[in-house]
Amino acid sequence: MHLLDLGGGPGTYAIQFCLNNPQLKATVFDLATTRPFAEKTIARFGLTNRIDFLDGDYLEEAIKGNYDAAWLSHILHGEGPDDCRKIIRKTVAALEPGGLILVHEFLLNNTMDGPLFAALFSLNMLLGTPSGQSYSEKQIMDMFAEAGVKEIRRIAFRGPNDSGIIAGVV
Repeated sequence: MHLLDLGGGPGTYAIQFCLNNPQLKATVFDLATTRPFAEKTIARFGLTNRIDFLDGDYLEEAIKGNYDAAWLSHILHGEGPDDCRKIIRKTVAALEPGGLILVHEFLLNNTMDGPLFAALFSLNMLLGTPSGQSYSEKQIMDMFAEAGVKEIRRIAFRGPNDSGIIAGVV
């Protein structure tokens, strides 16, 4: 099993997933500037033989490789809806048939007026980025469906500050 940790920075999630799944290999795909810290962090956990780093900009470049699962944690909120659709399409294209896509974000309710942290975070993104925002469960599910993802569901998880996980199968 091979996991893509898209925009995975230092590899924190890839490390934890690999520590808890001995058969798992992972690739962290992020900007080249994050590579030195990521490689040191991965080495500190003794996972250099199972986690590699791929330099790239997920907005500007194709995602190289084929993966069984993809983890997109807190990257969509920095982008506008069109770029989010593009990121999801590129991720889906990198997944093997039957592959799993997981998005972890601060999720707004479908009326877009709460919960409080996700709404305030969305305001912060609107002020601090050209087009970023928080998204609702329905918005992310619709983006998945537009990219051909099936079996779309919200996983029964509620993290700190109302983070949630939307999953689907390619």
